[in-house]
Amino acid sequence: MYYKNNLNPIIITCGDINGIGPEISLKSIKHFDKTNKHFVFIIPKNVFEKAATLVNFTNDFEAVKDFSGLNFGNKNINFLLLPKASLKTGRPTINSGQVSFDALEAARKIIEAKFSDMLVTAPISKESFELAKIDFPGHTELLGSWFKSDKFLMSFISKSFKAALVTIHEPISKVPNLLSKKSMEKKLDVLINSIKYDFGKSNFSLAILGLNPHAGENGRIGNEEIEILLPTIKKYSYYNIQGPFVPDAFFANQLYRKFDFILGMYHDQILIPFKLINFIKGVNFTAGLPIIRTSPDHGTAFDIAWQNRADETSMIEAIKWAIKIKRHRLNFLNDK
Repeated sequence: MYYKNNLNPIIITCGDINGIGPEISLKSIKHFDKTNKHFVFIIPKNVFEKAATLVNFTNDFEAVKDFSGLNFGNKNINFLLLPKASLKTGRPTINSGQVSFDALEAARKIIEAKFSDMLVTAPISKESFELAKIDFPGHTELLGSWFKSDKFLMSFISKSFKAALVTIHEPISKVPNLLSKKSMEKKLDVLINSIKYDFGKSNFSLAILGLNPHAGENGRIGNEEIEILLPTIKKYSYYNIQGPFVPDAFFANQLYRKFDFILGMYHDQILIPFKLINFIKGVNFTAGLPIIRTSPDHGTAFDIAWQNRADETSMIEAIKWAIKIKRHRLNFLNDK
């Protein structure tokens, strides 16, 4: 049962069970109750039961123990139940790290069995991963490894603006050494293909931000703009790519409104303005993968976990964007 010709089902992983993942996932599924969307939610049985009570989840669903039992004949929601897990509300633990990884492993099996190619992930904790000795800093790197590709890109999308990162979870001190013409070209190729394939834009505008203050000020505050960024932009001159822009002035003057996508050099260069503008509705999207993977653009929020206080809007937006991207991919393939 492979839903390659429509939009269903959508796999949701529970994330770190000691955080807000179970809560926002169930709230989001409730939001789509009347829309005939199909979901597979992967979560431990006891955690699901507690979360369902917390958010008053009474929707009709089918619970199964492995993906071979998935059946959407009469139910729009299937719960793939993992073994019982220990809850330590509001803090990272070995168990919560392992469970969040196990949920992703179960999702991987569903994808490999061609039940679905749409994955929405609730937030995980890097500290929980470390405690469980899972050697990945986040979903993006983990999924890139699973799909045996280094051609992936962490990006952030909303109606307001869309952006991607050249480097991801790297210390600032390492960023300059990670920039090269080769790395820039690799990231640009992934981003350009994604803009066409995932967002349906054959004609687009792309802004590239500088690395240094004042975008290097003509070499006075660093040479990366002159030696790496400008030659790369020139090489891709057949596209509407502009820059390198002075980052603070770029956002202060709201130039992001004039471009379809923005490419930033490092994590906070993009994430600070993105979250200021889109914190409730922003979405994390991994470009370059054979599957569609989105998530809310926030973390586990351990401080408000299991209090029924978490806002599910970003999770809902992650589901909506997964559906939009699926449609764009299908349209792209149909136009070939």
